[in-house]
Amino acid sequence: MASRADNIASNLSLANFSKATELKNRIWFTVGALIVFRFLSFVPLPGVNPLILSELYKQTQGGILDILNTFSGGSLQRMSLIALGVMPYITASIVVQLAASLHPALAALKKEGESGRKKLNQYTRYGAVFLTAIQGYFVATGLEAYGASSGLQAVVMPGIGFRIGAVISLIGGTMFLLWLGEQITSRGIGNGTSLIIMAGIVAQMPSFIGNLMTGYSAGSVPGYEIGGLVLLLVTLILGICFMERATRRLLIQYPKRASQNGMMQADRSHLPLKINTAGVIPPIFASSLLLLPLTISQFAGNSVSPDTKMGAFIVWLNQYLAHGKPVYMILYALGIMFFSFFYTAVVFNPEETAENLKRNGGFIPGIRPGKSTATYLDYVLTRITVIGAIYITIVCVVPEWVIAQTGVRLFFAGGTSLLIVVNVTVDTITQIQSHLLAHQYGDLIKKAKLKGRLR
Repeated sequence: MASRADNIASNLSLANFSKATELKNRIWFTVGALIVFRFLSFVPLPGVNPLILSELYKQTQGGILDILNTFSGGSLQRMSLIALGVMPYITASIVVQLAASLHPALAALKKEGESGRKKLNQYTRYGAVFLTAIQGYFVATGLEAYGASSGLQAVVMPGIGFRIGAVISLIGGTMFLLWLGEQITSRGIGNGTSLIIMAGIVAQMPSFIGNLMTGYSAGSVPGYEIGGLVLLLVTLILGICFMERATRRLLIQYPKRASQNGMMQADRSHLPLKINTAGVIPPIFASSLLLLPLTISQFAGNSVSPDTKMGAFIVWLNQYLAHGKPVYMILYALGIMFFSFFYTAVVFNPEETAENLKRNGGFIPGIRPGKSTATYLDYVLTRITVIGAIYITIVCVVPEWVIAQTGVRLFFAGGTSLLIVVNVTVDTITQIQSHLLAHQYGDLIKKAKLKGRLR
């Protein structure tokens, strides 16, 4: 059932958009910030050869680098200043969230309100700098070593000077993206970090469409495959929109309170539990764990002889854990299922929610406050998480199967990418509707004040 806010938002007129000057300024600021992000993705690291980098990247396709390259908008393939994107910050944020749920000191800090959130955010930034420095050093040394072993010199002047410069440049690029995302959040529209990730994913769309049309004109991609891909994408997008807005609303009853008329009135509200509480974290974790051994084996494959045991193991790994292979898809689906339950248990604490309800006098009808409420919340959450895990698994595994059957690379439209793009788009549209609604109420208040003065 649609809420009252949804009904009001659906009746908003876009004619008020031209009058909402502040909203237009926020949208233009967001667009300008995303343009700056795209420009930075074409600025290469100092001391690297972009043409050689492109050849090296083609030799390592199919691993975790494809995911990172998609999220960074092709910056990793070009080895730009923002090659690592905001992924170190996302990783640090996940680690801090897990630590805040498991460590008592951080859990107490989380309950302190705004000051505690600022402190945790500061820890997240420190962690992002640390992870960027480590990843940047391995990227620099990997470029030197892998370029030398393959006969392609990607680094103009290898050495400690290049490594230090690369680490400093990558840290500066990632920190600038974080600052740009914060500016979008405060002065623009939508969540800045999420919009940057979405812009990187959407930036791969023109090249995908171009390759698809080239394959169609050359006869390698039949027309029915293109029609099937379009139908699949539309179906997945509609399914994601439906499931991401789906919630299980639990009725919360509060004790009767005296109203202004002297009547005893009971307050009611709802506790919404999302079907997909874990968001996009399960497929990111599952794909990263599966593709990490494949990426390592690809980097080590040129320096290991296939006649040795290590070489035979690398060949076996590349054969069975490649995209579209049955073993890969089964492990991918199981990983998504596992992380869906794991991350949901981390981000939602039934005991804490039940204690907050009991403290405020609220209760679920028919359920005793306290431990019984926590047990009931865990019961409901476990069952809706089953539905959410199945939904995420279908959205993520179906594109992998399509890639295996058709040979068309759908990395920009993979399950994880589609989840991010649709979620960010829905959230941004919701914020635009909120601004329009506030502007509409502002006009009504001004008119009411004017009528009051005339009287």
